[in-house]
Formats: sequence, C-alpha cells, structure tokens
Amino acid sequence: MDHRFCVAPMMNRTDRHCRYFHRILSKKSFLYTEMIHVNAIIRGETEKLLKYDQKEHPLALQLGGSDPNLLAESCTISDDFGYDEINLNVGCPSSKVQKGEFGAILMKNPKLVANCVNIMSQATKTPITVKCRIGVDKTDEEKHLDRFIEEVSSAGCETFIIHARKAWLEGLSPKDNREIPPLNYERVYRLKESYPDLNLIINGGIKTKEDCLHHLQYVDGVMLGREAYENPLILSEIDSEIFSKENKCLTRSEILKRITPYVKKELKNGTKLFHITRHLMGLFKGFDGAKNIRKSLVSLNGEKNPTDNFEFLLKKVSV
Repeated sequence: MDHRFCVAPMMNRTDRHCRYFHRILSKKSFLYTEMIHVNAIIRGETEKLLKYDQKEHPLALQLGGSDPNLLAESCTISDDFGYDEINLNVGCPSSKVQKGEFGAILMKNPKLVANCVNIMSQATKTPITVKCRIGVDKTDEEKHLDRFIEEVSSAGCETFIIHARKAWLEGLSPKDNREIPPLNYERVYRLKESYPDLNLIINGGIKTKEDCLHHLQYVDGVMLGREAYENPLILSEIDSEIFSKENKCLTRSEILKRITPYVKKELKNGTKLFHITRHLMGLFKGFDGAKNIRKSLVSLNGEKNPTDNFEFLLKKVSV
C-alpha cells in the first residue's frame, strides 16, 4: 500500500460523502474514515457505519477502543466490507476518549497496544496500523517513543502514522492539542533513522505541497488533516506532484459536475443534501464570490427540488 499522501481521519468530517468528494480530486491519496468505536460497530448500526462507495479505495477504517477482543471482533466484522487497512487510534486526546480509556492515553501502556495489535492481526488478514503522537504528558519524547514503537512493531505493526506533537491529557482541549504543544518533526525523522524497515507517515501542521515534498525526504509518507478539509483543492495537485501520475487538475465547475451524479443517487436514497454539501464549502476558499455560493449551497437544503437547484448552481461556478 502506498501511503505517500494520506488524508487524516477527522471526527465529524471524513464521512463517506467527504471521502467520495476527496476521491474526485485525487485518485491516489489514502483516505481514512472517522474514528469509530468498537462498541458502535458491534452493537450499533454496523451497515450504516461501515458502508462506503467502492470508488473510495484505497481506504482505511480507523477504530477506537482498548479491549483486544472487542477490537478483534470489529476487525472480523469489517472484513465483510473490504477495507484496505485497519488503523488503531492511539492519538486522540479528548476527555471523552480518555474516560473510555482509549486514544492517546494508550501511549502510556505500550504492552496493551501491542496486545491489541497482536490479537487484531490474528482476527484479520487486513493490515493493522497505528496512529499515535510523539508522546503524552511528561513522558520522554526520546526514550518513551522508541519503547512504544519497539513494543508495538514487535507485535506485527509495520506502519505508524505519527502526529509530531505531544498530547496533553489535562488542561488542553482537543483543539489546543492541535496547536499548542510544539511540533517536533525532527523527532519523527530520527525515528525513521532508527527503524528504517518501518513505514512511517508524519502528521501535524502540514499545509502545503512544498511541506509534503520536504517531509518525504525523511519519512515514507505525509498525512494532512484540517488543511485538506478546509482547502480541498490542494488534493488536485497530489497525484501529479507526489505520485508522479498524470491527473488533470479539475476546475471547481468540473468537480461539481463530477459529484452531481453522486448527489442525485444519494438524494434518491434518502440522504439529506446538507450531509454532502457541507463538505464542499472549502472548495471555494479564495474564490471571488465564495460567500454567495456558500449561502446558495446552504439554501438548497430547504428547496423542494434540491437536485435541480444544485445543477442550476453549477452554472454560476465557471472556474
């Protein structure tokens, strides 16, 4: 699997409609679901949570949880859906996640994470990967991270996505945890030097194509989160710039035309238009008249014939 460029799993962002939209922009980027807790998969609306369009591949499912057996059961269930990868979240710092004893707090217990990876790997042939931080709270970024990677990789994990900031579990909100702890890209670079056989993807604060190309000199892949969501046109350059694959950069109007059949199909199946159009707002970042277009997209939700009005809107977007 090629992880040279990935779009991060983001809660309330990277649902199946968002991923379909991103796939229009880039054929090669590795996409991730939102984090889904094992209890929701095992006891919830499994089909609704795990279904996706086959065009979304390559696609990874991100799981939240810390019970090895429940994680393994979720892997077995997800096998029927054909994901390309299953990713274990060991990086989310939210208080709700901490209370559930999963996410970033798991970095304090490498043996448990290793056990989870081991049992998950026995339950599925789908590759198991881990997304983590460079550290948590007052742990030593050098010794503890090496110990964590050593322990978990020995359990069979060959790919780590590393957010190059510590997670502070007390005193900082999830938003603050994306901004206040200082980025330490060099720590991830040194990790790659120490573990050349592992596949290491760097994440955190990456915003431009130039940033991506710089990091790829030192690690195996890059992952963008908020920037990919808020400024999705950046994805249209990824195939040619990073994967050396010819792919025409689409105009905004061409992108909207390509997503129109999907919009029609989903509306016919009962999807509310807003669940799709909310992911398109960033497409108009920096565009003259963006505010009016966004207002028009929002107003479509109250129309009796949203599909017809969506196609009418396309005519307004000529670039």
